[in-house]
Amino acid sequence: MTERDDRAWCIPAALPREVLAYGTEIGGALGVGAAGKLGVLDLALAPRAGSTRLIRQYQRSPLYVHRPIHLDPGRPGMAFVFLQQQGDGFVQGDRYRVDVDCAPGSAVHVTTQAATKVFKARDDFATQLVNLRAGAGAILEYLPDPVIPFRGSRLYQRTSVTAAEDATVILGDILLPGRVAHGEAHVYDLFWAETEVRDPDGALMFADTLRLRPGKVDDPGSPGVLGGYDVVAGLYVMSSRTSPAEIVSVLRAALAGVSDVLAGVTELPAGRGAAVRLLGHRSPEVRTAVHAAWDRVRTLLLGSPAPDLRKG
Repeated sequence: MTERDDRAWCIPAALPREVLAYGTEIGGALGVGAAGKLGVLDLALAPRAGSTRLIRQYQRSPLYVHRPIHLDPGRPGMAFVFLQQQGDGFVQGDRYRVDVDCAPGSAVHVTTQAATKVFKARDDFATQLVNLRAGAGAILEYLPDPVIPFRGSRLYQRTSVTAAEDATVILGDILLPGRVAHGEAHVYDLFWAETEVRDPDGALMFADTLRLRPGKVDDPGSPGVLGGYDVVAGLYVMSSRTSPAEIVSVLRAALAGVSDVLAGVTELPAGRGAAVRLLGHRSPEVRTAVHAAWDRVRTLLLGSPAPDLRKG
């Protein structure tokens, strides 16, 4: 049995006690570790003949990818990888792990095919580990579509990045309040997202945690959490191609022209770049703001605006 066949490979270490409190046994054949409950993607990309190509691919249903495509006219060698999932979304007992290794000099954009739905959990919770590595001089963008937590859902996700000092990394995330058209707004049980970035020696550069538990001390409606807003998003930009102050200035200028969104921009520790936090009342305005920020900072750092991702 290989390491990837071990159930522990997909399960986050040191889960918070607030998450473990939901870890009751699931009855029936679809408990944790059952077929179709452990999703694995292990990808490696590297420069080949002027373009970034997929050189290693291991996938286990329900996670999978097709061959990367090259769709950016400004950076024709950049590989765009669309993560896909069989089924409609996370259900209780799901344990997913995604590893993407970007070799030195590679250029990779990773996104999802569509928004991620999280369904109601009666007995357990769902988890997702995303491990990203950007080698020397590599470019890595990780910009998944929004997460939509349904009533009674429970999701813990951890995004861990290892980045070389001269790598350029852009991370983004968006959380919607739920199925608003069905009268659901922050009626999930738990949404917990951790982001951590380390250097190649393992030293922590920065970490960020978003923990939301409706009806608890970290209720989304609390003044110190989301207040009167429903949609929250983040964007993290790490690069040595220019100064953190210039990255902050460009991001603030991009967001100044977006209405109905509350945005804050700050420098990351150790001069590694900048971070953005956005709050809004509706998805369209927040997604417009994230795209505007990505477009402007991408043009600054990569010399190419945000391309059409062809998602329809």
